[in-house]
Amino acid sequence: MKHLISISFFLYFFIGYSQINEKKESELEKLHKRIEEICAESKEKAFCKAFSFYKERNYDSCYVYSSLGFKEVNDIEKKNILNYIQGVSALNKGFFKKALRNIEFISDSCQFIGLKNLKKGRIYLELKNFKEALYYYKEWEKSNGLKDSDLEKKAYHNIGVCLMHMKEYGEAKIYFSKELEIIEVRDTAALIRTKIDLANVYYNQYLDDEAIPLFKEAYELAKIFSDVELKQYTAKNMAVVEKNRKNYQKSVDYYVEYGRWKDSIWNRDKIWELTEKDKQLAVAQKQQEIVLQEEQLKRQAVVQKSLVIGASGLLVFLGFLGYFYKKLQGKNKLITQQKEALNIANKTKDYLFSVVSHDLRSPINTIKRQHEKLKRQLKNKEYDAVNETTNNAIALTESTSHLLNNVLHWSLEQNNQLSFKAEEYPLKPLVEQAVYNFEEIAEAKNIALTTLLEPSILVKADKESLKIVLRNLLDNALKYTEENGTIAVKTYSDSEEFSTVEIKDTGFGISEEKLAKIKGLEDLSIDKINRSEGVGLGMLLCQTLIKKNNGKLLIDSELGVGTTIKILLPNASA
Repeated sequence: MKHLISISFFLYFFIGYSQINEKKESELEKLHKRIEEICAESKEKAFCKAFSFYKERNYDSCYVYSSLGFKEVNDIEKKNILNYIQGVSALNKGFFKKALRNIEFISDSCQFIGLKNLKKGRIYLELKNFKEALYYYKEWEKSNGLKDSDLEKKAYHNIGVCLMHMKEYGEAKIYFSKELEIIEVRDTAALIRTKIDLANVYYNQYLDDEAIPLFKEAYELAKIFSDVELKQYTAKNMAVVEKNRKNYQKSVDYYVEYGRWKDSIWNRDKIWELTEKDKQLAVAQKQQEIVLQEEQLKRQAVVQKSLVIGASGLLVFLGFLGYFYKKLQGKNKLITQQKEALNIANKTKDYLFSVVSHDLRSPINTIKRQHEKLKRQLKNKEYDAVNETTNNAIALTESTSHLLNNVLHWSLEQNNQLSFKAEEYPLKPLVEQAVYNFEEIAEAKNIALTTLLEPSILVKADKESLKIVLRNLLDNALKYTEENGTIAVKTYSDSEEFSTVEIKDTGFGISEEKLAKIKGLEDLSIDKINRSEGVGLGMLLCQTLIKKNNGKLLIDSELGVGTTIKILLPNASA
């Protein structure tokens, strides 16, 4: 049945596309042509000036000059035209009641009655009078003999919105489907919005099996599209969907992505507040335990004193004294261990603050300068430079987001809140997915990113933590490989016990001194890290997660030649 639906969709789209290419002159095109004819013969300067601003979408000037134009013209046709373009200007300026008056003044005998109905439908929709809006859109639909794909897409969309608000979900689905049929493949933004609309129709009817795949399609399209608002909107939709499905970890991941697109910069105060509350809670709990233990020790001291006084002999006294002294040492040892655990927790918090404050300062200041630069370029109309500045800002934001993801994952892992479940998985799809996420970045830097993956390898690992490791290592490889370099990713089976993921780049390489420090991370805890030595949180996180997966991380590098990193993972049968 699914194949049948897919084929039907393709046929409808193909027919719609043919109609668009072979369409006759639309009502809107006729109107514009007629105004140009009038202006070629007419002397009404304000009338023609208003139309000129209308075509340029300068609605403020169009509104002013159309008011002046009413003083110049007398015949009904020109007044109808002025009422239309002034109504459109008022609509775009948010003067909905004024726009409605202009459109209503247009004579019902005019040649563009369909446009009149279309605009009235749009105005009533803005006023949230969905019943009236639907009536005029339906009237437009009856008179829409000559097809205009742009107007049709907007009209079908708005009809669907009206019907959805009126809870006529079946009919709303029909109109959103009509809109989808005439959207061109390259119009990614329209495809995303329409898929979201259709998904909402299903979702409002609790038809999750139909709604959720559409939400996911919209999300995947938005990921490879440049519109940040659509990325934000689709990520939030997925967060709500996963929350309702009680997939809370996925929901949190989508909300994190939504926040990244919304603000571009992670809210450091929230991270600090969360860490500080965790610390305060841990300290309070430990202090309470220490107080209880001290009280217990006091009681034991009283018992010990009583035993000493009541002892019948020196040997009995020494025996009891030795026993309670040993118990006291055990309690003191426990208190010392707990104090050390608290110190490690404090040092973890201080290290995370150090990462956030040190590593975020520079990119945040750079992003600020990029935004100021972008503002100047827009002001000076340097449009050729705007795209480059925007791409630089997005790249910085992605880098900052990567750092914050590492902070979040490390914090969760240290507090045993990072979900970990080792299961049997085929290795090839996991590596393919990680590589796919970096292909665009590699292409942008003109880096050849190749793979050679054995399809038959099965490993026993936690899929999500392995993804974190692969993302970190591929991100480092791309970061430290210059243009025209290569990165080769391959998998193979070393032995009956382990299989290997190898990431080899032709980047800057790592000095022997720094390589020794990185290799030392395998047996290094965060409380022993000296931040000034340049040991990053990313590699520590990789070592921790690989060790937790019962694997090994091997690094071989030569300065100026490149780096080879091998991840050894236990085979499923091991």
